[in-house]
Amino acid sequence: MKRTFTALSLCLALALAPAGLAKDKKKDPDAIGERDVGKGLNWYSLEKEIGLGKGLAQEIERQAKIVDDPVISEYVNRVGQNLVRNSDVKVPVTIKVIDSEEVNAFALPGGFFFVNTGLVLRAETEAELAGVMAHEIAHIAARHGTRQATRGQVVNLATIPLIFMGGWTGYGVRQAASVLIPIGFLTFSRGFETEADLLGLQYLYKAGYDPTAFVDFFEKLQSDEKRKPGTMAKVFSSHPLTEDRIKGSQKNIQEILKAKPEYVVTTSEFNDVKMRLASLLNRRKVDDKDANKPRLRKAGSGRIDSEGNEKPKAEDEDERPTLKRRN
Repeated sequence: MKRTFTALSLCLALALAPAGLAKDKKKDPDAIGERDVGKGLNWYSLEKEIGLGKGLAQEIERQAKIVDDPVISEYVNRVGQNLVRNSDVKVPVTIKVIDSEEVNAFALPGGFFFVNTGLVLRAETEAELAGVMAHEIAHIAARHGTRQATRGQVVNLATIPLIFMGGWTGYGVRQAASVLIPIGFLTFSRGFETEADLLGLQYLYKAGYDPTAFVDFFEKLQSDEKRKPGTMAKVFSSHPLTEDRIKGSQKNIQEILKAKPEYVVTTSEFNDVKMRLASLLNRRKVDDKDANKPRLRKAGSGRIDSEGNEKPKAEDEDERPTLKRRN
């Protein structure tokens, strides 16, 4: 009897071992690139997924305003491609920047990825920007878009231009791209979002960035929401940030990622690109004004010189504009 129990135990151990190892591999940063995180029920081949994503990306580019500044687009692409090289992605990834104030980024099936200018401007460090991008790259690596479609939560793939997006996406991207899609089509399951958090943290870490920046950005957006309710609702309406996701990410950092002597937090290039982007958008706002529109002239000093021109106010007079230096 004892011998039978031992044999049965051994059989059970052997049967369960592969599943356990597969699960553990997703929590092993050293296995990145050698694991198939996109494995699962999926009716779409990689080739079909790439074709689907390409069509959706073309739809986005037709309707959204793409930033064509070479310095900005090259920098964002370089940050993203560094993360891709340190990920489990098995398809080429194309990254473009959308001119939109929404703090957002989104990935389409098959490796097509868009970053909003609002995200670049809201991030305080390169690691924060990279953290959001790493999360979206995780959606690409795990093939969440077509896996979600296969589950039957998104329908009519062939008839309407669906966009599959994660927790960093939703209404904001739909608004920026003028793609009228019900918000239900933009929702990933809680399990897929949790998996993207887990994988994205590892990609951020392996690329050399401080993984705590991932959590810092979560908390920053929650703080924005508390100060100004409604700030976060549009951006994260597809899958709101929760305390569980923040705590889960903190736990994964402590348990999965071995501490390194140093991390990349930010770079001078990030600051330069951010300033260039802010300047570009401000100039564009001025240029977009209609020169033929009627304009109101502000009341001046009320003093006229001998030639009929208005005299400027003296420096010590009240109501002078106050300039605040950008940090």
